[in-house]
Amino acid sequence: MESLAAVFCTGALLACGLFYWFVCVLGSAEQKGKRAVNLTSGSISREKVHDKYNQYWSFFRRPKEIETADKVPHFVDTFYNLVTDIYEWGWGQSFHFSPSVPGKSHKDATRLHEEMAVDLLSVKPEHRILDVGCGVGGPMRAIAAHSRAHVVGITINEYQVNRAKIHNKKAGLDSLCDVVCGNFLQMPFDDNSFDGAYSIEATCHAPRLEDVYAEIYRVLKPGAMYVSYEWVTTELFRAENVEHVEVIQGIERGDALPGMRSHDQISEIARKVGFEVVEERDLARPPAGEWWKRLKMGKIAYWRNHILVSVLTMLGIAPKGVVDVHEMLFKTAQYLTKGGETGIFSPMHMILCRKPEA
Repeated sequence: MESLAAVFCTGALLACGLFYWFVCVLGSAEQKGKRAVNLTSGSISREKVHDKYNQYWSFFRRPKEIETADKVPHFVDTFYNLVTDIYEWGWGQSFHFSPSVPGKSHKDATRLHEEMAVDLLSVKPEHRILDVGCGVGGPMRAIAAHSRAHVVGITINEYQVNRAKIHNKKAGLDSLCDVVCGNFLQMPFDDNSFDGAYSIEATCHAPRLEDVYAEIYRVLKPGAMYVSYEWVTTELFRAENVEHVEVIQGIERGDALPGMRSHDQISEIARKVGFEVVEERDLARPPAGEWWKRLKMGKIAYWRNHILVSVLTMLGIAPKGVVDVHEMLFKTAQYLTKGGETGIFSPMHMILCRKPEA
């Protein structure tokens, strides 16, 4: 009995030690200030996380019909409640991709990609510009620091608003950055009130791109510029190719997209709402480095984090359902990687527009 007790105690100590190592070494490898032990699901109460995940999955598990379009904003909000902490913990404060740059870290490549957006707008320090779908504000802070313009971000998710404000204050940029909670299809801003606007991989969540473009057009001053990085299928995508369709639908399901648009639709939609199209190109094309490279490098990190999240859930530290969300995001990363490798998908189809002078 003593030997069994000794074995049990030794095993318990090893288990506790392993758990401590996971939480304090791996989990607290604070990716941009977010600890694994702080994983939540936004404004969703702990006991409802699993149910909300199941509701999300039942809604986005297959392509949407037009009659469900009015429900999309609600489920996009649910999606970001479910994934924001995991994104921030494992990816950072900028919820988007960027081309890899030789000799540059992921952080620097991301910053350069964000600064390019505001450089295209030619804004001045006294200008007020709009971040359409700002998330927790990573791009906003980089753009404000680079341009010294005042940036106002809008996101549908209240939890992200609170996170962004905390980050803005920590970065000493709260005087230049403001965040409001709202739907970018019905923005709470006056007509002709912004000197420029940008969206970085955000308008892909709109059921109809013309609706969000029309709202951006409305709030821009005459002569102001708008730049967007759009998620699109490229000219290599073939609708009759079963594998191509599976990849795109996998991306849609795992990223709360009501449907992927084709590269050749973007400028047509921009012109339809009144914009002049100044420039259009795919920033993912060579010689740009592989934007999906970071996803491929993350498989070991996924299994490490998956074990950690499983342990935290088992112990009741993380809400039930977080493991399902983490697994969903890993599967989605595989589809994204395949989309990049085959060239049928781009997350950075850039379009630069101008609102005509009055």
